[in-house]
Amino acid sequence: MSYCANIHHDSASIIDDLKGDQSWRIFRIISEFTEGFDRLSGIQEGISIFGSARLEPNHPYYIKTVEVASLLAENGFTVITGGGPGIMEAANKGASVKKQCSVGLNIELPQEQTPNPYQGISLDFRYFFVRKVMFVRYSIGYVGMPGGFGTLDEFFEALTLMQTHKIYPMPLILFGSQFWNGLLEWMKTTLIEYEVVSEEDLALIKVTDDPQEVLDIMLEHRQWKQKQRQEGGEKSQELVI
Repeated sequence: MSYCANIHHDSASIIDDLKGDQSWRIFRIISEFTEGFDRLSGIQEGISIFGSARLEPNHPYYIKTVEVASLLAENGFTVITGGGPGIMEAANKGASVKKQCSVGLNIELPQEQTPNPYQGISLDFRYFFVRKVMFVRYSIGYVGMPGGFGTLDEFFEALTLMQTHKIYPMPLILFGSQFWNGLLEWMKTTLIEYEVVSEEDLALIKVTDDPQEVLDIMLEHRQWKQKQRQEGGEKSQELVI
């Protein structure tokens, strides 16, 4: 029996991109971009919080996520999540506790992705790449709580975009040193040893176990961001004059 024959295929997870007229799929992609840009256009200070959908409400990292999100929401940041259960639910819940609107960018998946009830703005996506654009476009900082492949995907994409100067620098915080230290140690040794990344690249990452430190980093970055916008506006006026 071949390897592929051992892989279970749920009917809901079968990729449909090989059937039908591809030109019609383009319109669906465009519609997802259009709705996302339209619904999120007013957000300027969003913080994306990523993490596992599998951690239950009694898990210490779920509880810490509620605390982190509450602090951010209390200080005027819009919390953005993937909209599902677990850490995503905790983040939306933390904002809800402070009576602040938060965003859930939901994705159609065969398992795990059940929209949580704490989203103020809820969007549904079929395409991961459209959803990722929304995270990057409306965030001024990322917080990576413990999570699996999806969390790692978002973390490394943000890191790559900053490393390659495709987006402006922003805080990339990994919360939970016990969870993340193994990965970071491998990056600091193996990746550096093979010279596939530089030490400057790793300097983009911050690790903490303190919700207050997350807030302090984001507040400092917001102040810097506002200064950049102000200086950019003044330069634009000078050009007009």
